[in-house]
Amino acid sequence: MKRTGPVLLGFVIGMLMLVQHFTPDRWIAERYNNILDWKQVVFGLTLILGVVSLFLYHWRRIARREEGWRYSLLTVGGLAFMIGAAILFTPSRGPYPWMFEHVQAPMQSTLFALLAFYVASASYRAFRARNLHAALLLSAGVIVMLGRVPLGEAIGLNHISTWILDYPNLAAKRGVMIGVGLGMTATAIKIILGIERTYLGRGA
Repeated sequence: MKRTGPVLLGFVIGMLMLVQHFTPDRWIAERYNNILDWKQVVFGLTLILGVVSLFLYHWRRIARREEGWRYSLLTVGGLAFMIGAAILFTPSRGPYPWMFEHVQAPMQSTLFALLAFYVASASYRAFRARNLHAALLLSAGVIVMLGRVPLGEAIGLNHISTWILDYPNLAAKRGVMIGVGLGMTATAIKIILGIERTYLGRGA
C-alpha cells in the first residue's frame, strides 16, 4: 500500500486534472478548484518543511564545527531574523522590507553582474569563428548585443537585432518550447499511468 497508494492517488488526480479541460461538468470543475486549494495547503507545508530542513542542516554543521560553519551560522541567523521580523512587524514597515531593499536587492544585483561577466567570458570562448556555423552564431550575437546599446541604434543595428530576435531566434525558441511541452506531456502520462515512479524514492 505504501507504493500503490501514491500511484493510485496520482492517477486519480492526474485524470481529473486532465478531464476537466475537455468537459463542462460542474462537479469536475468544483473538484478541480478543490485540488487547486489543496495545492496551496501542500505548498505551505512543504515550505515549512524546507525551512526546518535548512535550519537542521546548518545547525548540525555549526554543532560539528565543519568547514565553513561560520557561513551556516550567518544563514541560521538571517533565517531567524527574517522570520522574527515578519512576525513582529508589518510587511511594509520595519526591518523586514529594509532587509529586502538594502541587503537582498544589492546581493542579487551583484550576483547578476557576476553572471553577466561569466556569460561574456563563456561567449568569448565559445564564439570563435572556426566554421561557417560558428561564424554565423558569432555575427548574430554581436549584432544583437550592439543593437541593444545606443551605439548600435546610432548605426542602425537595432532594426537588424530586432529582426534576428523576431524571426530566426523566435523560430528556434518555439522549437525548443514544443520539445519541452512534449517532454512534459510524456512525463505526465508516465506518472498518471504509474510508469514513472522515481518521485517515490529509491526502490520504487
